[in-house]
Amino acid sequence: MKGKLTGFALCSLLLTFSGPVHAQQSAEKIPRVIITRPEQPGASSGEVLIEALRRGLRERGYVEGQNIVLEILWLAGSSDQIPKRFSDSTGPKADIIVTSGTASTRAAQKATNTTPIIIANLGSDPVVEGLVDSFARPGGNITGLTSMSVDLVGKRLELLKETIPTLSRVAVLLDPSRPRAVEIKDSQDAAQVLGVQVQFPKLDGPEDFKAAFQSASKGRAKGLLMVAGGVFNAHRSLLVDLAGKSRLPAMYSEYEYVHAGGLMVYSSVLEEQYRRAAVFVDKILRGAKPGELPIEQPTKFELVINLKAAKQIGLTIPPNMLARADRVIR
Repeated sequence: MKGKLTGFALCSLLLTFSGPVHAQQSAEKIPRVIITRPEQPGASSGEVLIEALRRGLRERGYVEGQNIVLEILWLAGSSDQIPKRFSDSTGPKADIIVTSGTASTRAAQKATNTTPIIIANLGSDPVVEGLVDSFARPGGNITGLTSMSVDLVGKRLELLKETIPTLSRVAVLLDPSRPRAVEIKDSQDAAQVLGVQVQFPKLDGPEDFKAAFQSASKGRAKGLLMVAGGVFNAHRSLLVDLAGKSRLPAMYSEYEYVHAGGLMVYSSVLEEQYRRAAVFVDKILRGAKPGELPIEQPTKFELVINLKAAKQIGLTIPPNMLARADRVIR
């Protein structure tokens, strides 16, 4: 182990799990992996993903407490804890950091250029975000998985249109924390093919959330496409609540929004991505350099529909959409 973690005060709970890698290792040499999650301590959506990572590690011979140690850093919507936790100036505090999303990954990148960082899930282009040099050869100390794929915006809009056949106007909410040019073009191109008009309510930060929904309603939008990112994820419950109160059928880009009460999502299977992240952990612990491990894109996607949310806004989901759904929340 590179160094023993020092104690510090956390606003959110820090949970520690023990686990294995090479059974013959002494306790002093057990590698320590810190996993950051954006939710409140113990959030069920985060626990499911962490368990997927643990399952992937077990499949590769890692037993917590014997040859690996996992610690969960719950960020409760803020990545402010990361710089002081992982700063190179205060010495190594982890052998590997596993992140989720742009905000926590960028915070970890700013904090350390030596500790390997594995992205378990990133909803945007890591090259555009400035996190890596390229998909094939990331460079630096970052690698991992992205949940983005070609034409996901168009597919989500298509599914929203199939759910609401009379849909003619859609409001697209773009997270202000991430580049938007590509997603704006993708939305416009898909809308043209589907015969739908799109509008982009002004949104520069959380203070604009309510006004953005009001703008969507005034613009006679009958559906909502939300492209998530760091700012949106930190206010997930509020955004889902605003969509419900506005009675706007919403398609989200991340499963956590449906888990929080949102209507529907089409996205990569995050449990599979977290299980796959264990492969990166294993390779790095065996000596691979993160900058030489290609960034992976998803191969599995799922449609999840929340009938409770549909009932709340008075929407009837067509039978063909229910039949297509991989999961239905009743």
